[in-house]
Amino acid sequence: MARIKRGLMRHKRHKKLLSRAKGYYGRKKNVFKNAHEQVMKSGQYAFRDRRAKKREFRRLWIARISAACRNEGVKYGDFIHAMTTKGIEVNRKMLSELAINDPAAFSTFVKTVVG
Repeated sequence: MARIKRGLMRHKRHKKLLSRAKGYYGRKKNVFKNAHEQVMKSGQYAFRDRRAKKREFRRLWIARISAACRNEGVKYGDFIHAMTTKGIEVNRKMLSELAINDPAAFSTFVKTVVG
């Protein structure tokens, strides 16, 4: 009987994983075991940080809105509370963009909501 050689699939699997590990430091880029460990860890970091990114952006938007509200003499919490009681639903990302790009419009918005 003919001998079956199985190196092809292993080579393809290793090559695919090592291509994912390009740019890593030291043996993590060219030794399969080390590269596999680092690719798995990198996937965990990516999964974790996709969620952390959402939190970081929300913090940034709140800081921007708070700073713009302080210029108008209103606390951030009072502003958000007034928006919810009046039933105005504008997300924090849009409020942040409005506060940065068009401060005059933001000040009129704050006056209509609070005052």
